[in-house]
Amino acid sequence: MLRRLYDWTMSLASGRRAPLALGAVSFAESSFFPIPPDILLIPMVIARRTKAFAYATIATVSSVIGGAVGYAIGAFLFLQVAEPILAFYGYLDKFEQFGARFNEYGAWIVFIAGVTPFPYKVITIASGATGLDFAVFMVASVLARGLRFFVVAGLLYLFGPPIRTFIEKRLGLMFTIFVVGLVGGFIAIKFL
Repeated sequence: MLRRLYDWTMSLASGRRAPLALGAVSFAESSFFPIPPDILLIPMVIARRTKAFAYATIATVSSVIGGAVGYAIGAFLFLQVAEPILAFYGYLDKFEQFGARFNEYGAWIVFIAGVTPFPYKVITIASGATGLDFAVFMVASVLARGLRFFVVAGLLYLFGPPIRTFIEKRLGLMFTIFVVGLVGGFIAIKFL
């Protein structure tokens, strides 16, 4: 079954609508969707190495735009929904203290979340909710997401055939590593 899923993903990745799907997933992942764009980026680059940097650009631009939407969700929906609840329970002052600490290191928090498997959408929404300077947020997002996607695309471009062979020979292991990374990111949210 895993082999069929891999083969299907590879055929999808080489299809003409793959860039559109990559853009949509990258956008959605930055604001509300739980699946990272690497799920499409990696097989797309493996299928068409010559387009590696075009795909990284699509992922980066779409992800940063989606991050801006996540920021807006945090900024506008937080005020409408969460702030009255925090005030009712007497936690508004504590959240304001958290916001001040978050914003003190906000650029680093956004950057680290942007390059790691930590769910980026959590940080985009928190950035808006705490009022992190939007320009700082955008610069950190562009640098982080660009670094993440261009490093992945660059490595796959340089070492494409051996990596493809490695993945295909160890498909079960690669799937397990991906799932552990994805679950680990959600566990990190719970404890941070």
